[in-house]
Amino acid sequence: MALTFTVLDGRHHDRASFVCGVAALDDYLRQRAGQHQRDGIATTHVLIDDAQPARILGYCALSAAQLHLHELREEDRKRLPAYPVPAMRVGRLAVSRSETGKGYGQLLLGHAVNLALSVRKTMGVRVLVVDAKDAQVAVFYEGFGFRYTANAALTLYLPISGVGP
Repeated sequence: MALTFTVLDGRHHDRASFVCGVAALDDYLRQRAGQHQRDGIATTHVLIDDAQPARILGYCALSAAQLHLHELREEDRKRLPAYPVPAMRVGRLAVSRSETGKGYGQLLLGHAVNLALSVRKTMGVRVLVVDAKDAQVAVFYEGFGFRYTANAALTLYLPISGVGP
C-alpha cells in the first residue's frame, strides 16, 4: 500500500462511491468539486492508494482566501500591514467512512499545510484558514495549532509565517 495525493480527476477517480457520512461533504465531492476546479474556485486533492487508484480515501478542497487584519489575534498582527492578510482556505476535508481512525484526516491536513508552505515560496500566504462544520471539528483543528478568529465562531486559522524561507 502506497498512499498518494493527487488532484481530483473525474475521469479516473470514483467520486460516486465516496461516503464520509456528512451529506454536504459527500455531495460536494460528487457534484461540485469538478466544476469548482474547472472554474478556478477550488482545487480538490484526493488521497488514494496506488493499488486502487480510482478509490478516494479522503479529500481536501483548497482555495485562495484572505482574512481581515482584525480577525487575527493580537500577537499574530505584529509587523503586518493594515490590509487583508493573504491566506489559503481548506474549504472541505473529509475521510471515507470505511477509512476512519487511520490518521488520514491528519495526512490530508498535513498535505494542505505543505501546499500552503510551497505556495508561500512564490506568492504571499500568511495563514491557513478553515471553517469548521461544528465544535467537534473545530477541536480537531485546534489539536494541530489552529486558532479561532476574532469574529467567526467556527473559523480558525493556522499561522504559517515562521516556517520556510
